[in-house]
Amino acid sequence: MNRKLPIGIQDFEDLRTNGYLYVDKTAYICQLVNMGKPYFLGRPRRFGKSLFLSTLKAYFLGKKELFEGLAIADLEKDWMEYPVFYLDFNVGIYTDVNSIYETLNYNLKIVEEKWGKVEADNPATRFGELIRRAHVKSGRKVVVLVDEYDKPLLGTMDNLEINDEIRTVLKGFYGVLKSNDEHLQFVFLTGVTKFSKVSVFSDLNQLQDISMDEDYAGICGIFEDELIRNFQPEIANLAKKNELSYEETLAELKKRYDGYHFTKESVNIYNPFSVLNTFKKLDFGYYWYETGTPIFLVKMLKEMDFNVTNMENKLRFPVRSIADYQINYKDPVPLLYQSGYLTIKGYDKQFDEYRLGYPNEEVKYGFIYNMMPIFMPNRSIMGDFSISSFIRDLQANNVNAFMERLKAFFAGIPNELNNKEEKHYQTVFYLLFTLMGEFVQTEVDSSIGRADAVVVEHDTIYIFEFKLTENTSAENALKQIDERKYAAKYAVSNKKIVKIGAEFSAEERTLSRWVVGYNQ
Repeated sequence: MNRKLPIGIQDFEDLRTNGYLYVDKTAYICQLVNMGKPYFLGRPRRFGKSLFLSTLKAYFLGKKELFEGLAIADLEKDWMEYPVFYLDFNVGIYTDVNSIYETLNYNLKIVEEKWGKVEADNPATRFGELIRRAHVKSGRKVVVLVDEYDKPLLGTMDNLEINDEIRTVLKGFYGVLKSNDEHLQFVFLTGVTKFSKVSVFSDLNQLQDISMDEDYAGICGIFEDELIRNFQPEIANLAKKNELSYEETLAELKKRYDGYHFTKESVNIYNPFSVLNTFKKLDFGYYWYETGTPIFLVKMLKEMDFNVTNMENKLRFPVRSIADYQINYKDPVPLLYQSGYLTIKGYDKQFDEYRLGYPNEEVKYGFIYNMMPIFMPNRSIMGDFSISSFIRDLQANNVNAFMERLKAFFAGIPNELNNKEEKHYQTVFYLLFTLMGEFVQTEVDSSIGRADAVVVEHDTIYIFEFKLTENTSAENALKQIDERKYAAKYAVSNKKIVKIGAEFSAEERTLSRWVVGYNQ
């Protein structure tokens, strides 16, 4: 009999009373309540933030019976019930300033059902009065839990005028938390992004950001030992369905869904949404990215002409700047990290910098698919331009057919998107080749240079170097492969090495020529 997996279950009480599997995170609650009061936790979407917030709600409502058999049952001796204000910003669709008022009113009405209606038009005034009233009536301080505090801001980043209006409303609303500190027992806010210059992080300066705190690295998501300890039957079923060994299945799960790091020294963390869906459907799919890349992020990368090829573990960014994001900031890296498209891959102590890259294959290929329409809106990856068609050409050792197909592909890119710069062509090339799968490597380092791409087939290795006609020629591209020894690392492979130097024509806006060389 298959066990119940909590896919989409964000209510802790529902999860516990209806027998869903649960990865125990309750020990973190004791740690939080004993170490401070106001907290912020940032994590990517679909990472379990809402479930953890719901767990906090059940704890502060004193629902001891829900925690039987969990870590906190042995840690907590004095169960008490507090007034809990649970504010959920997932409920709104944010298109104008009125939408934030609608969401605030919706949340405050729920609170008023218990503590009485407050006659005030301003949400901040109502919020403050409700906090004070609940404290006085109950005799206990109030717990405020805010889910996805930043969704109204993220949803309007493509319209800065509306975004600024919403930010002003939130500034007054969250400011209530500071002015009513004496009435508050505990405050916990979740979101994707830590926006600086917003009241919750500038005026409310006592808020502790635990997003990159080593003690709370595993508060959401799944560590490998948690995966093995909690899901052995599911791993076994997945292995059987896909005709893999147990160890091979673990390796595939790691490659696709592991790899997140939220601190300098964090152990790898799996995306829980993707893992649970894989166990449910018994298929290694792309579940996280199918929930959608935020539109504002796609637009931002397009407008900033961001070099996506650097996301292959080549980005370096100051530690002090990675946690915050400011509206109108000209570098999308903090937002890419906070949204889960980049993660920490290493730390340079000398320069106090993080090295960043894709967490795993699911994120990498999901991101690339989302970038394709920006650079190639009229180039379908179906039909004649399907990824499989390119792969078949190389598997058949038909280099000219591959290059002709590539030439036709580039020729269809709209003129208005083609800026005649070498970086533009290299980006399109990177996106297309990356989608060909794991046997294709892009931006491959050698001892004295970096090849644009290497394709490894069972008996042949293809090394590609692309140049813009205005700068150099196909012959020079081929010469560069030899001079920078791109093929040296493959000399012991006993495979045929095929070198392709190609040139793009800025005038024709496609591949114009290519030359092929061989290492025997």
